Amino acid sequence: MRQNRIIKQQGFTLLEVLIAVLVLSIGLIGLAGMQMLGVKNNNSATMRSQAVFLTQDIADRIRANVANAGTYVVTGTPACGGLCDPALGCSGSALAAYDVCMWRTAVASLPAGVGCINAYAANSYRIRIMWDDERQSGTAHNSTCDPGSGATSGSCDAGMTCFDVEFRP
Repeated sequence: MRQNRIIKQQGFTLLEVLIAVLVLSIGLIGLAGMQMLGVKNNNSATMRSQAVFLTQDIADRIRANVANAGTYVVTGTPACGGLCDPALGCSGSALAAYDVCMWRTAVASLPAGVGCINAYAANSYRIRIMWDDERQSGTAHNSTCDPGSGATSGSCDAGMTCFDVEFRP
């Protein structure tokens, strides 16, 4: 005599759980990637906002000392030693040297930050701020404000992010 037994399948629920865990883990990896991209873009926006603020700062300083606007043109790295104290009074050119030094120090707070001020056209100036937006450690950039470098030409130095403003005081 034969008995009919119904054989139940076993282990199918375990397979469903494993597939659900796989799909969930792929989703979480994607979510982590989006979070990292959001943080990077937030940091980039913060640096761009800082560049706009610093550009406006030096433009206002030049407008306040318009008689000595040509003195604000930066070629190379200005010396910051022996500057006047604006609280005690300065000549216009000494105040310009002080303003440029303080501004370049503030621009240096950006990653590999360099600030340039160039005469652009008749009574017109170009302010350029460059920084390393990728923040790759160990990458050195030779960004300067010397004539002939990317800082004074139409293009930005390789690997750097630029913010340019042309204005008339």
